[in-house]
This record gives sequence, structure tokens and C-alpha cells, in this order.
Amino acid sequence: MDIAIVGASGYAGGDLIRLLLTHAQANIVCATSRKLAGTPVTKDHIHLKNLIDLDYTNPDVNDIDADFAFLAVPHTAAMQYALQLRERGIKTVDLSADYRLPQDIYEKTYGVKHTAYFKAPYGIPELHRDEVRGADFVANPGCFPTGATLAAAPVADLAATIIYDSKSGVSGAGDSVSETTHYPNVDENIAPYKITTHRHLPEMKQEAAFLGSSAKIYFTPHLLPAIRGIITTAHILFNEPVTLEEVKKRYESFYKDEAFVRLQTAKLGGVRGSNFCDINFELEADGTRLVAVSAIDNLVKGAAGQAVQNMNIMCGYAETEGLRMPGMFP
Repeated sequence: MDIAIVGASGYAGGDLIRLLLTHAQANIVCATSRKLAGTPVTKDHIHLKNLIDLDYTNPDVNDIDADFAFLAVPHTAAMQYALQLRERGIKTVDLSADYRLPQDIYEKTYGVKHTAYFKAPYGIPELHRDEVRGADFVANPGCFPTGATLAAAPVADLAATIIYDSKSGVSGAGDSVSETTHYPNVDENIAPYKITTHRHLPEMKQEAAFLGSSAKIYFTPHLLPAIRGIITTAHILFNEPVTLEEVKKRYESFYKDEAFVRLQTAKLGGVRGSNFCDINFELEADGTRLVAVSAIDNLVKGAAGQAVQNMNIMCGYAETEGLRMPGMFP
């Protein structure tokens, strides 16, 4: 299957290439970049040297010749491509936020008018596999909502309040230089940011509602002095006390057939570079609060890996194709 990666020069684009090079059905034929057009993909993605021989291009969307496309472009940019790709019959996974939310919530959250809106499946496969299967366009979830939602999903319907506390590596901010990601401001520091206003909160609320939860949802992100990974601690406060046996049964049943969710101690070293989400949990003695911890690689299960997982489901491939790799530990 010929594949185009629109916006291939960023971190997510680089990880898409890395994963797709191991995919038995994938043939990358187009990697776009406005700034780097005409230069080799390996000029900035040096880890791919001798693995891919392709130059960046900057084609018009109607000149993209592929069977499948990934939109790894910034928010508000994906809507410039989505309709044309869909109309031309090119199946697509969008890694931006442009199609994750209903139009009114998107416009309120991102402060822009959506000029090419249509409803698309929200691609957390463990929750929306039936919607993703056979779809022609899928909205890949945000990295924070992926780890957070999977941490709480099995018991979300029992919750009165869910408080997500997440810590993310610097790569989540992208490859552009800023004061926030400047090394002296990051190293030996953990910094909360957008403490009550992060743009991923509406996705978390949306997924909690999908799971039948009427819980109040709160979220605070922190910048972690690491390159990859997100650790999320979910404080799940119940309407009525629950037992540890009930909680264990729910988590084991919910994830028993999931290839990429593992119930074990959540550590970044266990998932870094992989598409796994590791989850562990402990219950307060009185049964009123569950603390569930999840770990994902923000660039893989939080972006490129989940995008490939969605592609596999959309196209009828084995869901694990191109994703059979362990985390990089230590």
C-alpha cells in the first residue's frame, strides 16, 4: 500500500516512518515538508539513514498519489487537506486535533473557525474499534487523553470525580524551539502548565461520557525533564465504595484481548519507543478512591503508533502489524 506522510519532518512524522519501515504492507512514497522540500528525509531524521531513500516534497493536496495518508501537520492545518483526501478516496488518519471534537467545542477550544468539518471516528482503538473498522478517515487522539482515558476506562462509569495528573516528556511540545522547552528551564525541574485550561481536557470529558460516566473531570499537565513518555496518575473518586476484587475483575475483563494494554507497573522505561500502554492501580482502604497509573510513549501510543494501529484496523490488517516491538529499557 502506497503511503503519504503529510508533515513528515516533525517528531511524529519521523516515528511514522520508523514504524512503517517495519510494516509488511507499507510502502512510503511521499513525505512532505514545506520548509525542507528537495532535501533528503534523512537530513533531519538521521536515525533513518540507510533505511529510506526519499526526498521531502511539497505537492498540492490534489497531486498526492497514495492509497493512504497520515496528516502529521499542526492543528488548524489538517482541515486544509482532509476533505480533498477524502473526496479522492485516500484513506486518512489525522494526527492533529482538527477532527477529534464536535465543531462547536473545537472552535471554542482552539479559538478558530473550522472550515471543513465532518464527523470522524475518534481513534482510541480499545474504545472505538468498531467505528474505526472500515472508516475512510479517523481522528487520532491526543497523547494526554490516550494515557488518561485508558487508565480510568474500566471504572469510569462508577466515578463521581476523576482527577488526571500527567507528566510528559519535552517531545510532546514538538521540535520547535521555545522558552518552555529551553534546556535550562526543563532540566532538574517539573513544571505544571496550562493548569486548568489545557486543550486536551475536552477530549477527556468526551471519552468519559462515551464510557457512561457523569463524573467531573479535572486535568493538570506537567513538563517532565525527559524526551519521551507520559506518566498519568488518575485519582478516581467513586460514588459508592468498591472492592479491590471488583476493580481487578473490571480491568482484567476490559483489557483481556487488547494487544497493547498491559496490566503491570507503569514505568516510562517499559513503554519508551513502543505502542504499549502499561497500567497499575491501588485502591484506598475505604474503597472510595482508586489511583490508577498509566505509562505511554507520547510519540508512539500517543501519536504515530496509535495512528498505525488505526490504519491497520481501517484496512483490515493485523492490528499489531508494524508495531511488534518492545519498549527500550533502560
